[in-house]
Amino acid sequence: MKQKLILIAMAVILTLSCKNEENNSEPSVLEVTTFSIKTTANNQTFNNLDAQVEANFTSKQPGFIRRESGVNESGEYTVIVYWKTLADAEASMKKFMGDSSVADYAGMIEGPSMKMNRYTINADFKAENSQFIEMMSFNLVDGAVMADFDLTNNKVAEKTAKQKGFVQRITGFDESGRQVVLVYWDTKENSDGYIQAFMSDTTSKEFMGMMNQSSIQMTRSQTLSTLKQQEMSKKDKVVALLNSFNTGDQTPISYINPEKYIQHNLGVGDGLAGFGEVMQHAPPGGFKANVIRAFQDGDYVFAHTEYDFFGPKAAFDVFRFEDDKIVEHWDNMLPVSSANPSGHTQFDGATSLTDLDKTEANKTKVQDFINTVLLKGEMDVITNYINPKNYIQHNPGVADGLEGFGAAMKYFAENKMVMEYDTLHKVLGQGNFVLTLSEGKFGKDVHTAFYDLFRLEDGLIVEHWDVIAPIPPKAEWKNDNGKF
Repeated sequence: MKQKLILIAMAVILTLSCKNEENNSEPSVLEVTTFSIKTTANNQTFNNLDAQVEANFTSKQPGFIRRESGVNESGEYTVIVYWKTLADAEASMKKFMGDSSVADYAGMIEGPSMKMNRYTINADFKAENSQFIEMMSFNLVDGAVMADFDLTNNKVAEKTAKQKGFVQRITGFDESGRQVVLVYWDTKENSDGYIQAFMSDTTSKEFMGMMNQSSIQMTRSQTLSTLKQQEMSKKDKVVALLNSFNTGDQTPISYINPEKYIQHNLGVGDGLAGFGEVMQHAPPGGFKANVIRAFQDGDYVFAHTEYDFFGPKAAFDVFRFEDDKIVEHWDNMLPVSSANPSGHTQFDGATSLTDLDKTEANKTKVQDFINTVLLKGEMDVITNYINPKNYIQHNPGVADGLEGFGAAMKYFAENKMVMEYDTLHKVLGQGNFVLTLSEGKFGKDVHTAFYDLFRLEDGLIVEHWDVIAPIPPKAEWKNDNGKF
């Protein structure tokens, strides 16, 4: 993966050029914003709103020249806007932050993921037919001579311009001297085809040597205007189904297989009939659901939700799909509690989805943690799994850090209470989030279901949410499917 990124970076960098039309244009401003959207957001809805924002807001601002939006394979968005002056760009952003017409669009963006920078450029946009954009920014190594940088850059510019599918390249710099390059291609295929040509190119290696490798940031995006209408993902369908509690929309019910719906909520009857019976007993005003986090792992979707379900509840829901229809459902729910000793609630904390390429590694790490520490009780290796310096806890009764975890265990022991994990039933994950479904005993030996959501950074657990709920005796079950 790292080698591939380096090769991609080489290809992008080799498109830099300080000649041709760039030196003949009036200076203007290139504004680049990258971000992810919330895990509960529908991509197609966001893409449609993006087009509306461009047509109804951004394009109407003074000094606007051009706007391009794209999304990469990891779901990260890039919005590129060309402005006549820096003052125009700043005025537009200030207005954007307080304009109600863009509130729905802005509300779908994961705030902490947003990064924005502005560069001075000398080029007129001429890539109207481009479908694919490469963008990279970087700092030069200490002591780099700009004249040498430009010379090497110019050597490769002519070669790049002759490549199949090449449309335009635009370069610039910000106030700190950080460089940026955008390369426009007619298709992703032609962009991909250009990468391998530089694997052994000596000029590209020389060019790469002028760059501070740790400062390189890049993304390769398909323009939104050329994307086909996207079908709803499994995650989108689950979020729509849960949100239907709020809207009353009956359409999401069609996402459930009417012939096969296996229910593991032991207080609900099997099939759609059981679901319908619950809805018939809803209080005035109905049930409400606020989906905080939602993730997809193959045929499974899991969601972290704040419910108003006969009172405020915290819950995790898991749905399994077959042939794009929901066929099975598990959940764990308990009443909402006040903030824990560290001031965290059962819902707040990080929501940004990252590290998609580490999904399986993170699932394995969490599975090993449950098996080794919680099932076998090998507490002496806990720092192999939990970050000892940064561990945020959302359990209502436990404070942050390993100290908080230790204090909770001491309290249980002193009061002859237990927290025993006997069986790990499921491990689901996407990127930096992993959910586990476990069975055991809690408190005074009560048969219990443990749903634990973990967030990982650099291979260690740094944040934890849970729902711990008793499993009712079998005589009270309304279906025979079992809790897990």
